[in-house]
Amino acid sequence: MDALPIESEFDLVAHLESGSKTREEWRIGTEHEKFGFNLDDLSPLRFDGDSGIAALLKGLCSRFLWKPVEEDGKIIALKSEMGAITLEPGGQIELSGAPLENLHQTCDEVHVHLHQVKTIAEPMGVGFLGMGFTPLWSREQMEWMPKERYRIMRRQMPKVGSLGIDMMLRTATVQVNLDFNGEADMVQKFRVSLALQPLATALFANSPFCQGKPNGFLSYRSSVWRHTDPSRCGMLPFVFEDGMGFERYVQYMLDVPMYFVQRQGRMIDAAGQSFRDFLAGRLPALPGEVPTIVDWEDHLTTAFPEVRLKQYLEMRGADGGNWNNLCALPAFWVGLLYDNDCLDAAWELVRRWSAEQRLQLRHDAPRLGLKAKTPSTTLQELALEVLAIAEQGLKRRGRCNADGDDETHFLERLWQIATSGVTPAEEKLACYHGDWQGSVEPIFRQCAY
Repeated sequence: MDALPIESEFDLVAHLESGSKTREEWRIGTEHEKFGFNLDDLSPLRFDGDSGIAALLKGLCSRFLWKPVEEDGKIIALKSEMGAITLEPGGQIELSGAPLENLHQTCDEVHVHLHQVKTIAEPMGVGFLGMGFTPLWSREQMEWMPKERYRIMRRQMPKVGSLGIDMMLRTATVQVNLDFNGEADMVQKFRVSLALQPLATALFANSPFCQGKPNGFLSYRSSVWRHTDPSRCGMLPFVFEDGMGFERYVQYMLDVPMYFVQRQGRMIDAAGQSFRDFLAGRLPALPGEVPTIVDWEDHLTTAFPEVRLKQYLEMRGADGGNWNNLCALPAFWVGLLYDNDCLDAAWELVRRWSAEQRLQLRHDAPRLGLKAKTPSTTLQELALEVLAIAEQGLKRRGRCNADGDDETHFLERLWQIATSGVTPAEEKLACYHGDWQGSVEPIFRQCAY
């Protein structure tokens, strides 16, 4: 069915809408990226070599139940029941976890994954770091991974923004993917999560350094996205307008320029071309052909707004971080979005914000963290209100582990940050100006997984 030609825009709408699930079917999918480095000299990993990324992936296949995915004879990803391990452009290792029922399973998945990676990496002299932006390495030190998709994007990025290459090579994130049960539910979740992404950016801010020095931001990763490509990034003001729904998002995606089309295992460069033209059989890269649903699914992955709609919603506003952060992000959003009363309460906090106010907060949060001002208060005060709502949502879910603990303890790290007003980035800056004596190198010892 996926290979059948798309007949109309209605097929694209129906594809998104088919992601709707009953509440009992809702799941939690967590994705997180991390930087690999050589323990002896703190340099980024290369692809080839005894301590390279390819060797790491092969080691995971031989020791654990992962199966390789290759492109042009090179291993570029792994798959298993646990999900997928993929490579970001600069060699960041990403786990795209399986859809799971509760946060205990999510955190167990993180633990198992990091254990597996460390089992293979430590004998190789390799470590891993979770931050939003590499604190030490320059663009020139990063090696591009051998994926044709990235070669196409690499050529296009400098034409549309000043920091797209940095986004690809030097950023890392943690995100969570959540379900909806129909169009109205999708719209409300989209609006609440999009309005509150700057709060997530502040709570998880963890990228204050660039090439060994403070960069003036708490979440430089978030700022980098503002200078990547305005045609496919940002706060999507139309989401808050009357008429928002699956069809409206399809119209947005039809106006997002394409990157590529896949045919017979090849990536065909279609950068800057129009999916609308593709629907009409007028795509310059493939004249006379019309797209399939697989082409549409590929195209959906090439938009990078703060919240992205596929057949589920992706929350994309947080920096990569330590183990606790990887469990806290899904807890934050599940508590808010998977309980109707909590979703309504969260919407009540943000529904009067204007597009200009949301955009200003998106601009301020990467620099000021929890000190940024909302239309009525500070992000720190808002964080305390929102965390209280999320905690109630997790309590009402009543998902307990074998010891009888519910999911609320996964918010503990966020309560600490919100109460103190000190983000992970500010903690590291204090160390940099204090015990670290103006060096970021201790990060690789004290903050690695």
